[in-house]
Amino acid sequence: MIADYGLIGDGESAALVRRDGSIDWLCWPRFDSDACFARLLGDEANGFWRIRPQDRFGCQRAYRPRTLVLETLFETSEASAALIDFMSPHNGGSHIVRIVEGRRGRMRLRMDLSLRFGFGRVVPWVSRYDEKTQTAIAGPSMAVLRTAVPVRGEGMTTIAEFEVAAGERATFVLGHGPSHLPPPPPIDPLEELERTERFWRDWLAKGEVEGPYASAVERSLITLKAMSYAPTGGIIAAPTTSLPERYGGERNWDYRFSWIRDSTLTLLALMNTGHHDEAADWLAWLHRAVAGDPEDMQIMYGVAGERRLPEWVADWLPGYRGSAPVRIGNAAHAQLQLDVYGELMDTAHQARRAGMPLQPSTWGLQRVLIDHVARIWRNPDAGIWEIRGPPRRFTYSRVMTWVVFDRAVKAVERQGLDGPVADWRALRDDIRADVWANGFDRSRNTFVQAYGEAPLDASLLLLAQVGFVQPDDPAFAGTVAAVEQELLSDGFVRRYRTDAAADDGVAGDEAAFLACSFWLADAYAMLGRLDDAQQLFERLMGIRNDLGLLAEEYDPVRRRFAGNFPQAFSHVGLINTASNLGRATQPNQQRRQD
Repeated sequence: MIADYGLIGDGESAALVRRDGSIDWLCWPRFDSDACFARLLGDEANGFWRIRPQDRFGCQRAYRPRTLVLETLFETSEASAALIDFMSPHNGGSHIVRIVEGRRGRMRLRMDLSLRFGFGRVVPWVSRYDEKTQTAIAGPSMAVLRTAVPVRGEGMTTIAEFEVAAGERATFVLGHGPSHLPPPPPIDPLEELERTERFWRDWLAKGEVEGPYASAVERSLITLKAMSYAPTGGIIAAPTTSLPERYGGERNWDYRFSWIRDSTLTLLALMNTGHHDEAADWLAWLHRAVAGDPEDMQIMYGVAGERRLPEWVADWLPGYRGSAPVRIGNAAHAQLQLDVYGELMDTAHQARRAGMPLQPSTWGLQRVLIDHVARIWRNPDAGIWEIRGPPRRFTYSRVMTWVVFDRAVKAVERQGLDGPVADWRALRDDIRADVWANGFDRSRNTFVQAYGEAPLDASLLLLAQVGFVQPDDPAFAGTVAAVEQELLSDGFVRRYRTDAAADDGVAGDEAAFLACSFWLADAYAMLGRLDDAQQLFERLMGIRNDLGLLAEEYDPVRRRFAGNFPQAFSHVGLINTASNLGRATQPNQQRRQD
């Protein structure tokens, strides 16, 4: 199950550790690099690193308090031992550290290390570098294992069988480096454990988290920080690719990139919890990524701002539980999605209102984008959900072009910037009239997904939050009621109905989208339905795995996660909804203020 995995990371890459002590996913040296452990999407032949008892065992696990250090306690009838896993942040290289610590009796354990570069396809050449060091090389990549435990080769796998007694430790450090250079220098595992714990606790201490959900919010913040690419400030949607939105289906996408769609809500989640450095880094990344001709603006970028994210299929991998194809890259990066222009404008608007630093050229860049949107706002697009069917006139896309001109007007009127405000007011009014005339079904008292069509879309839950309608407008209450009737399924919200008449270009169904479920809780709060908001939020809190992590989607019938994991947008939703329910500073109010 996807929920069986925990996350460790160092701000440049991340690994997924299964409950039984197996690391089944790791891309090195970056989040979007080729995987060298890809068992998650295949089997043991595609690479993994497992440490577990040789005898029958039970286990329980938890993060060490306020850190991303994962501790798994193995119990047998005779002994117990802890497996402590972490990646050491910002130490000049990328390392996975695994410490086995005896707690009771004497335990026999086994380590199996099977490196397979190139998304599980390339077997490296393994050789001994010195008494405690092995190197594994394939092309440009080198992995270096350092341990005092004797190891041997068996079936293209490095194996160790060892024992630990109470109070004893066995340590394993796997590092990465370019194959044309000497192995990276060794690190002290115990010193790195202390330094890594201190890093995470010191980082959390910079923030301002309080209230009944403080522990859950802090776990979501740590998860978000772990998916932030430290060198640039870009934040990935998830560290995985192709975990299925429906098991056995083809709705499998690569999420190891940074989405403009998520920018405003991510900024507010960071700012409102006191993590202003990360918010500033995110703003700076956005500016660099979108800089250039507005016609070239994309919906997503690589973690350093890369624009070419070609999509291809790793056809040697069968996919998670047979969910093929396994896609690498994301063709949606070339789509036209009008909502991203509104997101970018709103992100800058919220930053200015909060006194966050922006680049001196940001307003100039915005002016060029505003002019571009003035020319294209009537065009059909792919919509917020990256529909792969024919372009349509999505209501939410049009609303977000309204946001472009609304924030432009406010930039002049409230923040003293320059621009043709009368022209922008007129365009804002034109778009508003267009949406009401074509995107609102008066007979049902609800906005609809696309002009002239009956189905709904969960993004409509944001219309009051972005300020297009007021929360007390009957049209908003009607839209929320319609979403409840059409998209609320077994207590969770779907993005849209894949069985509706409109073609989204992909076969099959998907599970409930967790960010949208948080949006419904936010909408309830705006309508004054606080008990409903609280109940839905508690339901969402209840489906987190034992480590407090959330995936992209949830199947309430089979009670299991679906989609990529862990999902930044789900954790952003948790942080913001917790603020909407329990803090004086509420994203619901911030986005629609003025």
